[in-house]
Amino acid sequence: MTSQDQPDLRLSRTAADLAPSSATAAGAREWLGLALLALPTVLLGLDLTLLHLALPALAADLQPTSLQALWIMDAYGFMIAGFLITMGTLGDRIGRRKLLILGAAAFAVASALAAFSTSAVMLIAARALLGMAGATLMPSTLALITNMFADPRQRALGFGIWATMFALGMALGPVVGGVLLEHFWWGAAFLIAVPVVGLLLLLAPVLLPEYRAAQAGRLDLASVGLSLAAMLPAVYGIKQIAKDGFGLHPVGAIAVGLFFAAVFVRRQRRLADPLLDMALFANRAFSVALIVLLFGLVAVGGTMLLVTQYLQLVAGYSPLVAGLWMGPPALAMVAAGVAAPLIARRVRPGFVVAGALGLSVVGYLMLTQLDNSASGVVIVVAGFSLAYLGLGTIAALGTDLVVGSAPADKAGSASAMSETVQDLGISLGIAVLGSLATAIYRRTMLGQIPESLGHQAREAVGDSLWAASSVASELPPGLIEEAQAAFTAGFGSAALFSAVGVAILAILAAVSLRHIGVVGGSEPRQ
Repeated sequence: MTSQDQPDLRLSRTAADLAPSSATAAGAREWLGLALLALPTVLLGLDLTLLHLALPALAADLQPTSLQALWIMDAYGFMIAGFLITMGTLGDRIGRRKLLILGAAAFAVASALAAFSTSAVMLIAARALLGMAGATLMPSTLALITNMFADPRQRALGFGIWATMFALGMALGPVVGGVLLEHFWWGAAFLIAVPVVGLLLLLAPVLLPEYRAAQAGRLDLASVGLSLAAMLPAVYGIKQIAKDGFGLHPVGAIAVGLFFAAVFVRRQRRLADPLLDMALFANRAFSVALIVLLFGLVAVGGTMLLVTQYLQLVAGYSPLVAGLWMGPPALAMVAAGVAAPLIARRVRPGFVVAGALGLSVVGYLMLTQLDNSASGVVIVVAGFSLAYLGLGTIAALGTDLVVGSAPADKAGSASAMSETVQDLGISLGIAVLGSLATAIYRRTMLGQIPESLGHQAREAVGDSLWAASSVASELPPGLIEEAQAAFTAGFGSAALFSAVGVAILAILAAVSLRHIGVVGGSEPRQ
């Protein structure tokens, strides 16, 4: 064995070190390490929402075509979705801390390239690189929490804090973006990553342990290619349905993705060292937690889109003010993410998840009562706060169930699955609930548009409230209010759909996870 192959005896852990019999309480270095891991987690949350405010400014500067503007927005998400499973498994094999450091450095370089892009094509390429780098950060941070906290109670709390930091980053995105764009050019929204990564690179070797699987096999490049061939067309098709509705092209892309997914699964079952160990799905806690995360995020992802549109297009707030109104829901998620693991020390996690999802159902039912009155903003913020309360709970306990159910040498792969289903859930939610709300809007507006209206204005009003708002100055009195009422009706139907779906998830969690003991108890997670 060469010196390069020797494990880091000070900080490295093997699967044996993580056995329950050796579980000890984490010390100051582990908690400081968790604080350090919060930095890239907040950064990833920020990056999801910063660009929405920066897009008008960068569009004026770089003059992208409409297709290029879509790719500027989507390239990041596509690459994250495509590379999550690969990067999670790669971290198990080359070292999770090493992958985190390499990925963070690449994230900083790609951020600088994005900030100083001189063309739309250059920015699209930089955003794609950001997505690939971001795919290394998500599973690495989660898997390292598993290594740092052997005590199940502390590990669950660590996952809860991780989830709240991600939510905090998403909530701060519009506020931070608004402040930066008020004083600097659009590239400053990307450069915020550079000092954060600098601090991470400086302190990671001191505070974070290294871990690599003791029996790590080679990385199967054919499986990497198949995972990309499965994820990228599927996510592309889902996003296209969200933008343009159902059609042959997006449905065909999803079908191609499903075909390659089937080929991928078949190959994984034959390999001695698979990219994704399919045996993980035999664990009921692992599988049920993934289902709850997937469909819980479907409801939240679609509702988040409709809430932001309501605040801007119906309530009339600017993006910055709308972002500030999203603060209470984010705080509710933070509270749930921290409180849920603590409650789960005394109440079985399945019942905690079911109870939180029950509160989310109440929130979604509140959203079905929306109208165009002044009280609508209070209802939408209160209802979405309850929805986010459920999100914080499933993000914390669901992640703990997924990652904690996996063997230590598969924690990176399990973390990647957790992140993948959440990313898919958000995309599916935007596509399904967005399409449902749009269909009801269009049906409602069919008989409301006056024949005397110009062709372009008629097309805009009949398409969406967003398009109708862009031609508001050309519309006769009262028509924009009718369009807002039609949007609110679609929002209400989507909220009712979410309420029914989340109620089913609550029952599933209560029944299928009832055998899981309290966090830190002696009952196995099977």
